Amino acid sequence: MPLIKEFFQLLTRVKILCSPKKSGFLFEIMEKEMIDRPSIAVAIPCYNEELTVGKVIQDFRKELPDAEIFVFDNNSSDQTVKRARENGAQVVFEKKQGKGYAMQRMFRTMEADVLVMVDGDATYFAEDVHKLIKPILEDNADMVVGNRLHRNDKGFSFSHRFGNALFKLFLNYLFNTRYQDILSGYRAMKKEFYQGIPLLAGGFEVETELTLQSLDRGYFLKEVPIQYTDRPVGSHSKINEFKDGSRIILTIISLLRDYRPMIFFSYLGGVFIALGLIFGGVVIVEFYQTGFITRVPMAILSIALVIVGVNAIVSGLILSAVARRQKETELIMRQITNNRR
Repeated sequence: MPLIKEFFQLLTRVKILCSPKKSGFLFEIMEKEMIDRPSIAVAIPCYNEELTVGKVIQDFRKELPDAEIFVFDNNSSDQTVKRARENGAQVVFEKKQGKGYAMQRMFRTMEADVLVMVDGDATYFAEDVHKLIKPILEDNADMVVGNRLHRNDKGFSFSHRFGNALFKLFLNYLFNTRYQDILSGYRAMKKEFYQGIPLLAGGFEVETELTLQSLDRGYFLKEVPIQYTDRPVGSHSKINEFKDGSRIILTIISLLRDYRPMIFFSYLGGVFIALGLIFGGVVIVEFYQTGFITRVPMAILSIALVIVGVNAIVSGLILSAVARRQKETELIMRQITNNRR
């Protein structure tokens, strides 16, 4: 008897669930869950990566089966586009040569709630993607950067490590942070973040600009340790250490000038004032010893250097006030945009 009773109770539950009213309610719940689930896209900037792009797409398809995968091709002359399409990726073309231009196209094109950006050289591991997107989905970060330098991973030359360490020290000093890997090509970002960053750099210095601009605008960055390995045999890096390194240095200087004008012009003015005092000191010593000034051009030069230095510091004060007002305006516009959403 108890078994028969339980059987009829089960039939009653099935009948209720299958009724039009109840099934419609369940469908609405399922539809709401599908709508509320954040969309994820993987973007892969590529230039002549025919040997590796297929593997990168397959690995991320395995880890994120529901994500859309895009390859942003930057004038590849090999079979990169063909390999990408064979593996089911959508291909977007960027004719301006340079990784920075490919990323600019990426940020203008994408609409996903969470954007994962990864290089197409198969040096990053797709299984680490869950560590990158978790803080984004939990609303604990605006951008998550994969830190390759948390241990002595393979894939780095001495020049790469030295350059990264130099830029890291410079960045952490200027912005009072403790970031380890500002040049990483493996990142996850919120939609509000990547659509609100105006990238200008055209080359490999774009990662530096992305990090500096995000810090200056008050976005929250987080680093997570990831794995990193060598490129496979036959695949070659497109980075020119001297050319791209100098571009990164110039990018840091220009961004420092634009976003930290008080620091930039104070140091610049300090250098001019120091030179003026050195040359002026020679003139003063001569006058003290002889009672005459025979080095008139040096005296004029020292006065001019001090004047230029003072003007530089005053310019820094004015530009700093302007930059502050600009930040306030951007913050207000961001709040208005968020409220509309």
